[in-house]
This record gives sequence, C-alpha cells and structure tokens, in this order.
Amino acid sequence: MEVWERDRVIVLGHRGYMSAYPENSLLAFRKAIEAGADGIELDVWMTGDGEIIVMHDESIDRTSNMSGSQKNMTLEELKKADIGMGERIPTLEEVFDVIPEDALVNIEIKDIDAVEGVAKIVAGNNPDRVMVSSFIIDALREYRKHDRETVMGLLIDREEVVPLIPELKRELDLWSVNVPMEAIPLIGFEKTVQALHWTRSLGLKVVLWTENDVLFYRDDNLAKLKGLFDVVIANDVEKMLEYLKTLGLR
Repeated sequence: MEVWERDRVIVLGHRGYMSAYPENSLLAFRKAIEAGADGIELDVWMTGDGEIIVMHDESIDRTSNMSGSQKNMTLEELKKADIGMGERIPTLEEVFDVIPEDALVNIEIKDIDAVEGVAKIVAGNNPDRVMVSSFIIDALREYRKHDRETVMGLLIDREEVVPLIPELKRELDLWSVNVPMEAIPLIGFEKTVQALHWTRSLGLKVVLWTENDVLFYRDDNLAKLKGLFDVVIANDVEKMLEYLKTLGLR
C-alpha cells in the first residue's frame, strides 16, 4: 500500500494513453508510462476458455475490426482481432510483462467470473502496486475471498451507492472511492465537494476519473477540487501532467 501513498497526485492513463493510441492496448500502456504517468488503468474480462483479457466493453465490436462477445470466444479467436495500429487484444499477463515493475496498475473488474483469475495473476506480479476496482460490489466481495491485502477502490456510477460507503469500507477494507467527474454536471459542484469532504472524513482516498477529459478542465473544476483528490485517471496523460504542475500538484 505504501506505493500508493504519495505526496503528489498520482496520474494513471485511462485504458492506457487512450487519447492518442488504441484503448487498452499494450502500445497505449507503454506510451502512458513513457509520457510520465505513474501507472495505468485497464478493464478485465474472462474469455470463453478461461483466460483474463483486457477489454472495456462486453463485446469487441466497438474497439476492434471483428465482432462478438469475448465470453463466448477463445483467446485464440480474440487474438485475430485488430484493435487499431496493428495492436491485438492483450491478456492481463501480457500487460504486466511489458510495463515497468514499479508502474502502478488499476485493474477494473468488469466481469465477476474474472475475479479468481485476476487474483492469481496479481499475486505473481508485485501486488503492492495494484489497485483492484469495480462498480460491481459483489465482484469486490469475491475478490477479497482470494486477496485481503491489495488496494481496493469502489467505483461510483450512481448516487444510491454513496450511503453504503462506510459499511463497505469496513467490509472490504476499501482504500479509495473512485468518483466520476460526471458527478459535477449531475448533482452540482457544491454537492460534489461535500461528498468528497465526507469521503475523506471516513479515511478514504479519492480517485477522480471521467469518460471525457474536458470535465477536468471545464470551469477549472480540478483546480477548485485541489486538496480533495489523490489520484486522477486521464485519457490524455501529458496534458494532465502539465496541468497538475501548474497547480503545484506534481
């Protein structure tokens, strides 16, 4: 856990360096680290033959030149898909093979069936630098049956989850709450600030993420949240690093 406790804001590349390279590709992961990110964020699923692959959606339609659900396909079939720039769908093992040993890795579990496989891979790859996160609370519960130590973040995608946070912190030994910048247009800036203060009062870290980096910069949102977040997951790593430097957070 010590590697996640830093005196400056941690920057992770969202699905790698996805603003410039194919999302969730080995190329995007390498480029995020080369650009100065502390680590990467990625999404995992289990294939039809039990392998753990890196993919965001529940099908390969949007991000590759093929179509189909990865849960109904074998790794061999999935490896035929081109996800852009000649990149292939990576396995989680392959990601650990190509990034530096000290790079942070946030693994978002999209598929509860992937939990056991992920825990085994994490155990063999310097688990101190890994954060496991999910919107699926039962996936986090399942993960804790295999691994009590790894840093864990609860992803928030709906307001109903918020009142559960104190109990989930105790049950799951949460390290962070991973909050979307989309909260600001949804519930308003002041309410978002109150929620972040409350989260920190519980002894939890705050990880900020967004589908669209614009929300970090619009109305100086991130600057106004200074002191209320510990990690940022950004699509454009270099722009975020430069911006945080201007705020004195890097």
